[in-house]
Amino acid sequence: MDVIDIIVAKRDGGELTPGQIDWVIDAYTRGDVAEEQMAALNMAIVWRGMSRAEVARWTDAMLRSGDRLDFTGLGRPTTDKHSTGGVGDKITLPLTPAVAACGAAVPQLSGRGLGHTGGTLDKLESIPGWRAEVPPEEMRRLLGEVGAVVCAAGSGLAPADRRLYALRDVTGTVESVPLIAGSIMSKKLAEGTGALVLDVKVGSGAFMKDPAAARELARTMVDIGTDNGVRTVALLTAMDTPLGRRVGNALEVAEAVEVLAGGGPPDVVELTVTLGREMLLAAGMDGAKDPADALRDGSAMDTWRRLIAAQGGDPDAPLPVAAETLEVTAPVSGTLTRLDAHAVGVAAWRLGAGRARKEDRVSPGAGVTLHAKPGDTVRAGTPLLTLHADDPARFPRAAEALEGAYAFDGPDDRLPLVIERIA
Repeated sequence: MDVIDIIVAKRDGGELTPGQIDWVIDAYTRGDVAEEQMAALNMAIVWRGMSRAEVARWTDAMLRSGDRLDFTGLGRPTTDKHSTGGVGDKITLPLTPAVAACGAAVPQLSGRGLGHTGGTLDKLESIPGWRAEVPPEEMRRLLGEVGAVVCAAGSGLAPADRRLYALRDVTGTVESVPLIAGSIMSKKLAEGTGALVLDVKVGSGAFMKDPAAARELARTMVDIGTDNGVRTVALLTAMDTPLGRRVGNALEVAEAVEVLAGGGPPDVVELTVTLGREMLLAAGMDGAKDPADALRDGSAMDTWRRLIAAQGGDPDAPLPVAAETLEVTAPVSGTLTRLDAHAVGVAAWRLGAGRARKEDRVSPGAGVTLHAKPGDTVRAGTPLLTLHADDPARFPRAAEALEGAYAFDGPDDRLPLVIERIA
């Protein structure tokens, strides 16, 4: 086959055949299709979309590009969560140990930053010594001993997605239901979990800006999971304002630890508990310990410490702190009624918390602290946001991203935290 023919077929609105999809995924994985050619095909898919049959085959081809893990025989059911990405979305960090503390095994394959959204692996790598690479045999051991593992997909798991994930980040081809669904589900099916809960974000800070688009993505992924024998449910959750009060890698780890200690922002706690209950229910553990109790009684924190240490990290080590800070003060007194998640995410990215190119390194201490959330009353001149960066030259462009990002005493049209459940 010829990759140009495939690109042109999709560019012109055609439906790719199973043979074309199988060939292009395999050839790209082997390096026979160039990065710029796959980028062109991705862009054609963004513009032209894919049918349900194409999405199913695309996902299957990426799944078949590598190995598939099998965690049967662990003695406890496996369950996992995946978020489509948001700003301040550190939920995996407290959720994974909380669910493991309730008796489930959580094989959490995670990714790095994509666009203006943060990546779980980038966040955890701000913990001194922590490593993201865990081979399959060690994953099984940690699931048995700790009850959880958070790691990168190994080179043998959906290697096609591993390459496509990084390429999409730097070619403006992130926002596509078929590409997002194929990426998420190929990786999640490859990891061998028996149950899966999808956190599909909706709002300005999400890749899906409106509930209808998010619903389409959720339905697509639930169908893929169910068709592959994995009990799958999706929640549509709000991402019109950042989750929690800290955005950035080390900043979000610190906030997650607050949640594990029984505190933390109410929205982070609520979503952690809600998703945890769904994970246990999907795993057939509706009579298990409640995740809220695991946060309150310290068992989730104990599991977190074992999880971090088991992957080489020091749970007691100080987290990185950015060298420079800049306060953004409230221009007026009043009630904050809007704080745009996308703008905050872009600001954090410009401060160094994210990547402009796939080979870039992130600054672990960079990010944004929110001193007020919508619904809070503020006084003129008091801190509204604090920007954190290692290089002060980054401040002007970050501040530029925040222009018009907040409003006072206007209509409060925030989305509810949990919008809808799709099963």
